[in-house]
Amino acid sequence: MTISRAFPVFAIAFAVIYIVEVYLTAFQINLALITYHPQVGRWAMLAEAPRQGQGPAMYWYGWLLTSALAAGAVAALSLMLPRRLDRVWSILVWVTPLVMGGFITYILRGYFLR
Repeated sequence: MTISRAFPVFAIAFAVIYIVEVYLTAFQINLALITYHPQVGRWAMLAEAPRQGQGPAMYWYGWLLTSALAAGAVAALSLMLPRRLDRVWSILVWVTPLVMGGFITYILRGYFLR
């Protein structure tokens, strides 16, 4: 078992988790682990709404951290899978960006069709 087997799984899991997380944040819940308030230079744990006079809150760093931790867990769990699935991951690494790009285009279709 080598750790290089987990890299393709990490890439796939990160892309899928990030897109799902951003989609859920836009419409339902915010899963960001940290929030940055750039106007006052303050970091906060979990998703924190902007306070009066502090400007907008940035959740992007929290989304990246959440996605990276979750994808790392998925990649670590993938090391327990049989070696014969390695070819599946190498194919999915190329298919995933195409599918995610299509999904992002679908989500943002309102901006393209104005």
